[in-house]
Amino acid sequence: MLDAQLKEQLTSVFGVLESEVELVYENSSHDDQKDLVEMLEDVAATSSKITARLNATGNSPMPQFHIAYKGKPTGIIFKGIPGGHEFTSLVLAILNTDGKGKPLDELIANRAKRLKKNITIQSYISLTCENCPAVVQALNQIALAHGSLRHEIIDGGYVQEDVQKIGIQGVPSLVTNEKMFHSGRIQLLDLIEKLENTFGIDESAGEATPVNKNLGHFEVLVVGGGPAGASAAIYTVRKGLSTAMIAEKIGGQVQETKGIENLISVTYTEGPQLAAQLSQHVASYPVKVFENRRVKSIATEGSTKLIQLESGEHLTADSIIITTGAKWRELGVEGEKEYLGRGVAYCPHCDGPFYKGKKVAVIGGGNSGVEAAIDLAGIVKEVVVFEYNDQLKADQILVDKLKSLPNATIITSAQTQSVIGDGSKVTQLQYLNRSLNTTEKIDLDGVFVQIGLVPNSQFLKGTVNLTKYGEIIVDEKGRTSVPGIYAAGDVTTTPYKQIVIAMGEGAKAALAAFEDRMFGDKSASL
Repeated sequence: MLDAQLKEQLTSVFGVLESEVELVYENSSHDDQKDLVEMLEDVAATSSKITARLNATGNSPMPQFHIAYKGKPTGIIFKGIPGGHEFTSLVLAILNTDGKGKPLDELIANRAKRLKKNITIQSYISLTCENCPAVVQALNQIALAHGSLRHEIIDGGYVQEDVQKIGIQGVPSLVTNEKMFHSGRIQLLDLIEKLENTFGIDESAGEATPVNKNLGHFEVLVVGGGPAGASAAIYTVRKGLSTAMIAEKIGGQVQETKGIENLISVTYTEGPQLAAQLSQHVASYPVKVFENRRVKSIATEGSTKLIQLESGEHLTADSIIITTGAKWRELGVEGEKEYLGRGVAYCPHCDGPFYKGKKVAVIGGGNSGVEAAIDLAGIVKEVVVFEYNDQLKADQILVDKLKSLPNATIITSAQTQSVIGDGSKVTQLQYLNRSLNTTEKIDLDGVFVQIGLVPNSQFLKGTVNLTKYGEIIVDEKGRTSVPGIYAAGDVTTTPYKQIVIAMGEGAKAALAAFEDRMFGDKSASL
């Protein structure tokens, strides 16, 4: 099942294993059982430390196996065959089980250990979902740190009755006791907080985070780990400045980008691959990276800046470069949050297959919205694009393609007012026809929101000058209204939110920080 080249790669990857890892599969009469066994045996053949064996006492209606370490179950169970994007989740689970993968951040691990005992979480996923692996891998590591958390990764294609019963219309969907408590992408920090709120904390486990721990002093602190942040950190450290980076996740919004065809000199790449390359490049320099952190506040009195983190830690820096990017903008209408994962979605690549043969809406007529509609048109029965303005804002080549599709409809001058459902799923969308000033409703099965980005600058309110949209106001060199604080990328007023521009702006802000350090700060009155 695995080709010779992949087997060779796995032999190298698993060469670091020191202890016995078992892939224990259940008996099953399912037609795909032989494929699962063949895959597990192929994986096991790449390392003397990995064994694939049958659990003779178990029986499953679908292909299923769990990972055991030194003869004991780890709590990681795969229900289905982890191919596609999820094969990486299997590889990392094996490595992490033996402590040879990227370790879970100490703060997150401590919080995981404090969750109440004997938890079961089911992650419903699709093998075509690009957001699922990150959530699956995070939960696997949390399960390993916790000790008694059972994490079942379930390929929804095998359990359509359960999918319909629970009301799942998007992936990944996290379920406990047949109740969905989250759907869609989620950052690790938000995930651990959601688990704490859902399952509760064992207070007897002690404190999870240090109280006011000092992480040190740096000449430059980069806040954000996307293209702008990576570029800024590399440029400052190459100038000989001690540099630290605070980031929720290296790669930022790039992690959620599919095809990238306009990064000059790179004909084609994908977001996760580019994010990994950014991480590798930063790691090749002496940049101190504090991942899975968020900045709470910045005190700007004096020449040294005090940065307080939500984790309870703090650090100081002479200069700060803000590169926190942006996140998907929500509609902010009634029903949007209530039906998230049950008809409201933000990722057409991940959730589109759930709407095969159905009618869906795409909110937003820019490039992302029109591209989403074109992709969905190949899956759904009908796709309707709603645009607030009187014409689509997307590139003409995309608009022409959309208009050529027989199952695509465009409604302009439409202001979305509410998402309507029957309590379990979306049934209608209500909008204002701005041309006629009439309220109208349209029957449909799903709503994909594609209305652009909102800057991640909330923690800077009252610190630096922002526009009414939350963008950081910068001059031509990335300086803000506060001496010693610079900004770059999608979080700023710099026009054109593009990866290549963010990289250039990050480098520019870094060079400005170095220049001002050498020759005096020349911050403009912004």
